[in-house]
Amino acid sequence: MSGVVESLVEQIEARFSEVQSELSDPEVIADRRRYADAGRRFAELEPAARLAEQWRRAADDAAGAQELLEENGDDPELRDLLASSRRRMEQLADELRLAMVQPDPHDDKNVIIEISPGTGGEEAALFAGDLYRLLGRYAERRGFDTELLSAREGKYTFAVKGQGAYSVFKHEGGTHRVQRVPETESQGRIHTSAATVAVLPEAEDVEVQINDGDLQVDVYRSSGPGGQSVNTTDSAVRITHKPTGTVVSMQDEKSQLQNREKAMRVLRARLYEQALEAQRSELAADRRAQVGTGERAEKIRTYNFPQGRVTDHRIKLTSHNLDAVLAGELDGFTDALQAEEKRLRLEAQAD
Repeated sequence: MSGVVESLVEQIEARFSEVQSELSDPEVIADRRRYADAGRRFAELEPAARLAEQWRRAADDAAGAQELLEENGDDPELRDLLASSRRRMEQLADELRLAMVQPDPHDDKNVIIEISPGTGGEEAALFAGDLYRLLGRYAERRGFDTELLSAREGKYTFAVKGQGAYSVFKHEGGTHRVQRVPETESQGRIHTSAATVAVLPEAEDVEVQINDGDLQVDVYRSSGPGGQSVNTTDSAVRITHKPTGTVVSMQDEKSQLQNREKAMRVLRARLYEQALEAQRSELAADRRAQVGTGERAEKIRTYNFPQGRVTDHRIKLTSHNLDAVLAGELDGFTDALQAEEKRLRLEAQAD
């Protein structure tokens, strides 16, 4: 086992040394793209390189203790040093393997998040609004920027922008369930409702080619509650991607051009996600796997108001501080879900 780990340490050291050399190479420095790529690889490798350095020190300590024991005979302090150094090597070996797990290539992307009411009628629509505010607060706490794209009839579409946004928010995709007494319930009975969240990596123009001939663009007047017209011009836009049947509508902006631009961003993200689904459906990064049908049984997380707890069913993690979670304190769930993702990726690489 130590030979396998030492080989991994040597690989890390060689790759880290190579990227350090690139960052000091005048030719690389002069090329913005190459320099940025080298900087990204340096940031990715640095944690593993630090672990490799610690493993080397622990290995040297173990070797030194073993040599002294062979020369001087049994010594309790040396035996303790040897045992602790070997334990440290084993611990670092596990951390090294996790550190070298290949990350999701889309982790650095911005995301578009779609929240829709599921089972539960009016209460489900209210809960969708709660989720929108929860995720918006979480994004703010993590230093991301948000942009509301659409808010209609209990459905919310918004963008989260910043380095690593997808790595954080992809774990929020799925059916969220709430158990609470609705404000409109006079009998005080607990209702169970659900809302669905889809998290889509935002695609660039170069990543998704959309032919104008494949689009059907309809314009109409924006409508407000009850269906009344709120605009005297045909500013609302509905775009249908004919090859896939994907439909996106936008009407929040007064400008038809702005609504069209927003609709194209969402359409591009959905088509990109569909392409990812075809390539790697086993990772469940696709919208259909995240959203399901919105039935109460298809849940990833439950928010129980009477008991003040939140439970993530994927990792069997429960927080008893519902108020903090609703205020955007999701870090504990994100950290645990990211660790589980790494573990699963490590198993997949081993296979």
